[in-house]
Amino acid sequence: MEKWNHTSNDFILLGLLPPNQTGIFLLCLIILRFFLASVGNSAMIHLIHVDHRLHTPMYFLLSQLSLMDLMYISTTVPKMAYNFLSGQKGVSFLGCGVQSFFFLTMAGSEGLLLTSMAYDHYLAICHPLHYPIRMSKMMCVKMIGGSWTLGSINSLVHTVSTLHIPYCRTRAIDHFFCDVPAMLLIACTDTWVYDYMVFVSTSLYLLFPFIGITASYGRVLFAVYHMHSKEGRKKAFATISTHLTVVIFYYAPFVYTYLRPRNFRSPAQDKILAVFYTILTPMLNPIIYSLRNREVLGAMRRVFGILSFLKK
Repeated sequence: MEKWNHTSNDFILLGLLPPNQTGIFLLCLIILRFFLASVGNSAMIHLIHVDHRLHTPMYFLLSQLSLMDLMYISTTVPKMAYNFLSGQKGVSFLGCGVQSFFFLTMAGSEGLLLTSMAYDHYLAICHPLHYPIRMSKMMCVKMIGGSWTLGSINSLVHTVSTLHIPYCRTRAIDHFFCDVPAMLLIACTDTWVYDYMVFVSTSLYLLFPFIGITASYGRVLFAVYHMHSKEGRKKAFATISTHLTVVIFYYAPFVYTYLRPRNFRSPAQDKILAVFYTILTPMLNPIIYSLRNREVLGAMRRVFGILSFLKK
């Protein structure tokens, strides 16, 4: 690893891809996924904004998820692609702080927002008569505002704390973005306090919400099983199982990465796992919540005048 030059406060990102043709091929795949995620999430935000039939709590939450995913993938991929194509690995001290702040904000906010969406599904299926009262527009606004606010506060605390740690041996971060656990590995002081902070935040923003979401969807599946309509059960099972797949894709690698003790962690493994929640999930969400949703497909036909062949 490259030694720290005492005249510079900049960091070095060692990156994800090998500097060869394989790396170029993988970068092309990542850029393609970045394009699909950007177009898909932007289209979802536009649809929900302009189509009044989608002005319901469920779709307001979904629009925020798309916005978070759009910002999420834009925080990491462009810098990674630029460094690979330019042959440069440096990132400024301020740039690293900004990237870390936005990444952690999106991570925490999305974890809380997915919990709100699971609660919305739970009320809609298990308590349909109480849904209009419990999921009013004001409650929806509070959920969205709470997700953004709590995510930002958590991110600010971690970013400021991490940037105040002394780095005296090296400034080379073995990752493709300024990830807090990867930065803690190159600190020249005992970081047990910061490790504990990461553990607590991961539990509060990811682990407990994941447990809550799993329990909520379990209750929903139980209610769906007792539906009288066989066709209704089939559609509900398909929808819930698809949503659970995305949730697992997002939470499982995140929790596994951040809650593992340092002695059991590997930079190479951490980078591979990070691909799931930084690149793959933002691309999958608009696909899952659009192509499997008739109301969204109907909005696409009305707004864009396309996908008429999907109409049944």
